[in-house]
Amino acid sequence: MGIFSGFFQSTDLVEGMARRLGADLSSDIAARPDSAALRLRSLVIRCAACREQEKCHALQAGCSRLHAAPGYCMNKDELERLARSPAPAGERA
Repeated sequence: MGIFSGFFQSTDLVEGMARRLGADLSSDIAARPDSAALRLRSLVIRCAACREQEKCHALQAGCSRLHAAPGYCMNKDELERLARSPAPAGERA
């Protein structure tokens, strides 16, 4: 797998895990573009270094909602923190 395809796959896994945990990365980026973009880059780089991507892909394929990220997730703490964070001002329903 090439470096770019690996990062694309990792981006998809990060976005999918965030969505399943209830974290809204799009709203976070819209509200705080600079800091959120740096955070997303860090999440993707950590995911790209993970040796459990196949397991993560299978987990995500089998469920649409998670209460917690799996223990092997290198982004577990950050994604769960983002999921607990209130929606940015102007994004609340």
